Amino acid sequence: MKPKLYVVKIGGNIIDNSEALRSFLTSFAALKGNKILLHGGGKIATQVAEKLGIPTEMVEGRRITDHAMLDVVTMVYGGLVNKNIVATLQSLNSNAIGLTGADAGLIRAHKRPINDNVDPVIDYGFVGDIDAVNGKQLTAFLKNKLLPIIAPLTFDPALGVMLNTNADTMASAVAVGLSEFYDVNLVYCFEKNGVLLDADNDDTVIPVLTPELYATCKTAGAIYKGMIPKLDNAFAALRNGVAEVTICHADQLGLALTKKTAGTKLTLG
Repeated sequence: MKPKLYVVKIGGNIIDNSEALRSFLTSFAALKGNKILLHGGGKIATQVAEKLGIPTEMVEGRRITDHAMLDVVTMVYGGLVNKNIVATLQSLNSNAIGLTGADAGLIRAHKRPINDNVDPVIDYGFVGDIDAVNGKQLTAFLKNKLLPIIAPLTFDPALGVMLNTNADTMASAVAVGLSEFYDVNLVYCFEKNGVLLDADNDDTVIPVLTPELYATCKTAGAIYKGMIPKLDNAFAALRNGVAEVTICHADQLGLALTKKTAGTKLTLG
């Protein structure tokens, strides 16, 4: 039987709130067993870029990453945000190690090609699409009692550059990459109580979400915008060897994983 592993992703809105982040990290530190944390970037990169006079350009919620913005996100995501999380976890007696996809060659990617099938043509710049996850190296960290904390940055070994990469996608890829070695539960934590039938009502949590129900909710407009790529990544993980996927509020991590009384569980039916 494979050992259990939690691959947890924490969203940007929690990153932006120091009290909410501390509360989440306290729950995460108390979670028993093998675990890995991936984090988003929050709004800090935009704030730092503004101070440096670097304009921010977003397309459908995704950051255009030119040379100047790549420097900013590398500093902020891989430095400020990542190391503050590591420091907090160390204070909670968790031996955390801060990482990007470049460290020890953990997550290889390629620079996203220019999309010339749309008008206007979209060039995302130094944004990465994932090619491979080094599951053996992550397993080595875990076996050495280290808690990996991974920033939303990958690297292109051909170009020798860092790449800004969607944290939801990274979490799914890491979960799949480690499913050979572990019984993996992929957990997406954010500011909502789970997947909701009504995005404005936290009491409308869908306790179990199947692909069929997901398709129905999308068609009805109940699930939209940023939840769609998150759920697409989540179902892709289930189809590629991940044992469980849970989506829950950051404050309900323990309830969702230990007592199974919170959040949304995804299943292929």
